[in-house]
Amino acid sequence: MLNIEFIYDSDCPNVAEARKNLLKAIKLTQIEHQIVEWERQAVSSPKYVKNYGSPTILINQKDLLEMPENQMNSCCRLYGEKGAPSVELIHSAISKELKKENNMKSCEHGHHHCDHHKHHQKKEINKQVDKNAIYTCPMHPEVRQMGPGSCPKCGMALEPVIATEDDNSELIDMSRRFWLASIFTVPLFIVAMGDMLPGHPISSFISPDWKVYLELLLATPVCLWSAWPFYMRGLQSIKTMNLNMFTLIALGVSVSYFYSIVAAVFPHAFPDSFVDTHGHVAVYFEAAAVIVTLILLGQVLELRARSQTNEAIKKLLGLAAKTARRINNDGSEEDVDLELVQMGDKLRVRPGEKIPVDGIVLEGQSFVDESMITGEPIPVEKIKGTNVVGATVNGTGSFIMEAKKIGSETLLSQIVHMVAEAQRSKAPIQKLADVISGYFVPTVILVAIITFIVWAIWGPQPSMVYAMINAVAVLIIACPCALGLATPMSIMVATGKGASLGVLFKNAEAIEVMRKVDTLIVDKTGTLTEGRPKLVSVISKAGMNQNKILEFAASLEKGSEHPLAAAIVKGAKEKAIALSDAQDFQSITGKGVQGKIGNQKVALGNKALMTSLNISLEHIMDEVESLRSQGQTVMFLAVDDKLAGYIGVADPIKDSTPEAIKELHQEGFKIVMLTGDSHSTAKAVAEKLGIDDIIAEVLPEQKVEAVKKLIAQGHIVAMAGDGINDAPALAHAHVGIAMGTGTDVAMESAGVTLIKGDLRGIVRAKRLSDATMSNIKQNLFFAFFYNLAGIPIAAGVLYPAFGILLNPMIAALAMSLSSVSVIGNSIRLKNKSI
Repeated sequence: MLNIEFIYDSDCPNVAEARKNLLKAIKLTQIEHQIVEWERQAVSSPKYVKNYGSPTILINQKDLLEMPENQMNSCCRLYGEKGAPSVELIHSAISKELKKENNMKSCEHGHHHCDHHKHHQKKEINKQVDKNAIYTCPMHPEVRQMGPGSCPKCGMALEPVIATEDDNSELIDMSRRFWLASIFTVPLFIVAMGDMLPGHPISSFISPDWKVYLELLLATPVCLWSAWPFYMRGLQSIKTMNLNMFTLIALGVSVSYFYSIVAAVFPHAFPDSFVDTHGHVAVYFEAAAVIVTLILLGQVLELRARSQTNEAIKKLLGLAAKTARRINNDGSEEDVDLELVQMGDKLRVRPGEKIPVDGIVLEGQSFVDESMITGEPIPVEKIKGTNVVGATVNGTGSFIMEAKKIGSETLLSQIVHMVAEAQRSKAPIQKLADVISGYFVPTVILVAIITFIVWAIWGPQPSMVYAMINAVAVLIIACPCALGLATPMSIMVATGKGASLGVLFKNAEAIEVMRKVDTLIVDKTGTLTEGRPKLVSVISKAGMNQNKILEFAASLEKGSEHPLAAAIVKGAKEKAIALSDAQDFQSITGKGVQGKIGNQKVALGNKALMTSLNISLEHIMDEVESLRSQGQTVMFLAVDDKLAGYIGVADPIKDSTPEAIKELHQEGFKIVMLTGDSHSTAKAVAEKLGIDDIIAEVLPEQKVEAVKKLIAQGHIVAMAGDGINDAPALAHAHVGIAMGTGTDVAMESAGVTLIKGDLRGIVRAKRLSDATMSNIKQNLFFAFFYNLAGIPIAAGVLYPAFGILLNPMIAALAMSLSSVSVIGNSIRLKNKSI
């Protein structure tokens, strides 16, 4: 992730255009980025730039304005972790794309020539994308670099943070090496093992000496070229002291191969302990070659399987529209590439087409299939004024929309980003595997050394041969890869499946903890209810006209974005009541608002606000409670410190909420409703829905205390909410659950986001958490089983009693199967019924 920080004077009119050019360049090179803007007044010097723990480009205003030309290489300074991608590489990538754009603008040699230029440019961009994508390790997500490579910790092939269909260079390379190895290994195996058949057919055609040289000839391409990546990764692991599976493979293969070369060329140099009963020094070219071939086969199978764990992101990326039908200012229409759509553009969406970007309907009517983001198959009606989401599929109608969010700001892009980040996070359960892996390889090497010594001293003749073969078998079978992949593979599949169900996990920890939750706290407004309250009652208590009460209340609230305020303002407009401007406006958190309208002091809020103004409500509380028992939220209006009346607003319960509460109870959740409403209103809603407990009349800061109290009682608490005032409580809960229909602040604070805002998504999240943790435990069993059972057998513990030894070739096959079985088991999650 690149953090791009702009330091600029807020009143400079040219900065926005320069910034737009830069962001367009970054978008073209598909560099993952986060934008942070700083006004010059807030930051006195570049040295105060916050380090986000990832590479940061700091861009000053002067540099930003000069960026498109010759200042590109002096405007960016890179901050961040050691090993961050080269800033020169970033400069080059951005500069190239800006030059391409300038070349396109100057293309005036005819339509055909420009089309050819576009085709050529598209190819170059694709190459640039491959080169500059951010790659990471599936086992060590903290490892990130620009472009493909191998992990410095475990040696595994890195994969892009956000997968694409073309990310298969490692698979192509390993496949090529595997097929070449197979071509040479099959005849080598026949030559080496053919004499085990009756009549010794191989020896009848070729002498023992020439047979050894033929084996050397066939084994060399396999053990040198095909196995070369294993040697390089093994050597790198020793240099960095991050011993891993390639350390063991490189040791096992090189020892077998180079020992066999010496035995073939200088057989008389070996002592009697190396000589068999026929007077020959045994060679193991076939063992080395078969080991390499089987491990390459395992790598190919593993890479193919790993690509399936990214299938969810690939499908999400594939959902995006490629073009949009843009309506120009002169009324003409044209199909343009999606990258050319700008904010505010008018777009026509025809029947059956994908909606290109997020926006709002201006004209027309249709039904849209939004199942790709909500998991719900029923099309949703879209009319003038309703929002539409990019990549969803239009039905039979046609409409004109305005683009409101483009590029990385669209919901689809945010979903892809969240899924990718969650896939790369570590679950707490992985700590065990990480600790074991840290000690595993050195322990295996020690076991191999002990195996060699024991067989060399006490083994049968030729003892040194037995010692070497069994030590190699120990090295080859002990693959820590399966142990390291056990958790990440399940997490990758689970987060992708969650996204297809409308459930976004922010990180792996949320997946693990979700299954343990026993108490669910739900905010009322926007979570249990629609979040779109309606004005129901206007009651006068001082002889004031009801319309006047509504005028005062709506005039105070017209600048507020709170759902209750919107209901009051909408109610006034429906009655054609003219609103006034409020002076000295003041919002009192958790209580209400007050200000001056004309010469009168007006306050609107709850009982706490009236109490602070010394206004008694005792004489009307029976009437108020009657409204609250019907589920209405009551707000009191005071004029000149005297009660003028009160207003009742009702927020209808979502159609899906009753079914969701029933399913949540079936999953074992205790449900607690948390609201700032009165006890009476909260009780009415709770009784209607069958909610277990209520905590009412709480201020935003008291929501956090309510969460802490339940946690202190020993409960594992999840909190579901949608508003800014829910964010602190969401952050304090064991699992925060944000409604996708709510605020960005709430979603940033939560570990789980329900895209549709439907509480039934919590049931899906819980079931997916259960399935994922079961899958991880199965994977850990596979990984431990292969190693715990295989290493002692490879060391020869069964030989004294049963005469059983594990051939290194069989050990290589078992090692490959361990990783493939872990990945294959993880992929089963995709088809799990949730």
